[in-house]
Amino acid sequence: MGFTGFPDEAFLFYEGLEADNSKTYFAQHKQLYEEAVRAPMLALADELGPEFGEVHLFRPYRDVRFAKDKSPYKTHQGAFVGLMPGIGYYVELSAAGVFAAGGVYTGASDQVARYRAAVDEDVSGKPLAALTERLVTAGYELMGDRLKTRPRGFDDDHPRIGLLRHRSIYAGVRWEPEPWVHTPEVRARVERSWRAFGPLVEWLCTHVRGSELSRR
Repeated sequence: MGFTGFPDEAFLFYEGLEADNSKTYFAQHKQLYEEAVRAPMLALADELGPEFGEVHLFRPYRDVRFAKDKSPYKTHQGAFVGLMPGIGYYVELSAAGVFAAGGVYTGASDQVARYRAAVDEDVSGKPLAALTERLVTAGYELMGDRLKTRPRGFDDDHPRIGLLRHRSIYAGVRWEPEPWVHTPEVRARVERSWRAFGPLVEWLCTHVRGSELSRR
């Protein structure tokens, strides 16, 4: 079956999980998770794949080995197109609605070093500043882990100091669970957003990893 949207039950499932994040709750509602969350997300992934690359769904279980929060389950279902390590496109379903993003999500030290070197150079940094400005003007949010102060080795008056503060950087958009999320319009909105994020993803694949963009 093709993707027809996310049913009300998907959002109700996550509302319940936020209230009772336990193995008991998940076990009692596992069929609801499979039918209302996982199945439509798989269908959406299948339809996005031909244009953007293979979409992988994340497991619903949290890694709590080193976490203070021992809640066993994620309160969202995420899916990711990984073009290069930590770089790609993301879509998420939760009680809050649907979230789509594109960029780099990990802050490995070698990636951060290559990123900042590219931002510092005018020939590569100016295009990034221009494309991120276009994304913000278009209504997307620029997100990621970033320093509160300037990174070591850069001046406060650097023309791209805001971008240099980032240790990870991605553009995103959030939609509340309005009636259209129960329809195929979700796919159209995610596609439009991912296409808009394409220049940012390509810039990151080129400069953060130092190699050409691969769609597969």
